[in-house]
Amino acid sequence: MTGAAAGRRPENLPLGAALTTAAFFCVATVGALAKVSGQYTSTGVLLLCQNFVGLLVLVPMAVRGGLPFVRTHRISLHLLRAATGTACWYGLFYAITQIPLANATLLTYSAPLWMPFIAWALTRQRVSRPTWIGATVGFVGVLLVLQPQSAGFGVGELSALIAALMLAVAMMSVRWLGATEPIARVLFYYFLLSTLLAIPFALVDLEAPPARAWPWLIALGVAQIASQALIVVAYRYAPAEKVGPCIYSVIVFAALFDWLVWDHPPSLMTYAGMALVVCGGVIAVRMRVRPPRAVVDA
Repeated sequence: MTGAAAGRRPENLPLGAALTTAAFFCVATVGALAKVSGQYTSTGVLLLCQNFVGLLVLVPMAVRGGLPFVRTHRISLHLLRAATGTACWYGLFYAITQIPLANATLLTYSAPLWMPFIAWALTRQRVSRPTWIGATVGFVGVLLVLQPQSAGFGVGELSALIAALMLAVAMMSVRWLGATEPIARVLFYYFLLSTLLAIPFALVDLEAPPARAWPWLIALGVAQIASQALIVVAYRYAPAEKVGPCIYSVIVFAALFDWLVWDHPPSLMTYAGMALVVCGGVIAVRMRVRPPRAVVDA
């Protein structure tokens, strides 16, 4: 049973899209919870707690599955995915301490716009003209959000853009892993390796959370593992390329959190940038030459 075929059910596109949207609502919730938890502890501790909760959920599966479950010949690719995923989350968590949640999320989830460039640089794989057009439209949207002419580009924006590059590589590595690895094994190695990678960040940036922070930190980890589980289920009902554009719902949810919780309504320029990023990303997702399907990590 492979990651692409495991648990596949008859296609149900509305259900698959609904589950994917729910998954990215959880991703936006992770960002919101990280922003709240960040008042009590450091970014490194947030990162460790997020991954450790997921690991606790997956360890029993690994124990039951035994050696066949954990055996892999692609450990270097698992490590690449974990390293870039960890860097992405660290960049996003840091960015939301510096800039509004909606802006940080939008810039980070511009990742699909970068994927054609990375694919071309790594594999020299031909990229279609519509994909380049979609990426260009999306980058115009990113510029509208950044508004460099207003001297608004700072360390928060830079951190979010670096997170986007890391997320793009992580997404591609998951697709490559999905050609040969079961989904459960991909998730297990992600949370295991990401927990190990997060430990040095937490130790260097150690800031013991007070008791009142722990419910938020646990909720952060639960939201992360929930997003992964929902994506796994969603991809059993619909192919990744058909529900891929639902990734952009995370931008809408993050903007709503930012508005309702922190009273940061997006500006008209940000709305325009969001629209262009979403349109460009949908074109890029729909038109690019696709590698094998697999679960995409947020």
